[in-house]
Amino acid sequence: MNYDRDRVDEYTLALLHLVSHERHKGLGARAWKGFDWDTMNRLHDKGYITNPAGKAKSVGMTEEGYKKSKELFYTHFINK
Repeated sequence: MNYDRDRVDEYTLALLHLVSHERHKGLGARAWKGFDWDTMNRLHDKGYITNPAGKAKSVGMTEEGYKKSKELFYTHFINK
């Protein structure tokens, strides 16, 4: 299937904000990782999350990833 992977990554990162927890200012947060593996790997390659491979049900979000996820969540999903 041919689709805009960057757009999928953007929306997935925005949704990671919705499922984030254990926020530590300056250190990022954790987020549940129940999303497409290819997308999660691309977000890891872009430096937004830690390596999603592993048995944990959540993934670490970098500080940059957390801030970007919050920005994208408000851009795409908050009523103005």
